[in-house]
Amino acid sequence: MALRIPALLAAAVLAFAAAADASAELVVIVSARSPAPQLSGDQVAAIFLGQAGRLPDGSEVVALDQRIGSGERNQFYQQVAGKTPALLKAHWSKMLFTGRGQPPREALDAASVRRMVADNPSMIGYIDRSALDGSVRPVLVLR
Repeated sequence: MALRIPALLAAAVLAFAAAADASAELVVIVSARSPAPQLSGDQVAAIFLGQAGRLPDGSEVVALDQRIGSGERNQFYQQVAGKTPALLKAHWSKMLFTGRGQPPREALDAASVRRMVADNPSMIGYIDRSALDGSVRPVLVLR
């Protein structure tokens, strides 16, 4: 019985750490050089779901995703579009089949997203708020 208590404590600590990591604060970012305005959740969802290819000011925008299976990607689509990974896959299958769109390009990690967005004023991506630097600026904070 004495061995079970440390094991339960370790499991509780791991579960707490996983829950804290899963609820990271994400920000939708554009290049610091981009004139893009603040965006609403609906506007961001339309961009990342292939329903809008332009910002409200009319400038072209290219969405950049984190890799499939990443916690940030799953959290982003759940918060912005209310889509689980399975629903997102179904969405893109339908969009591809009907010829109405292509899914966003993928980057390996948050650092890659930040670098690619910083280098291209027409790109938009999302990263953990803690990864922000002066090369990009947030246009939407997801809580």
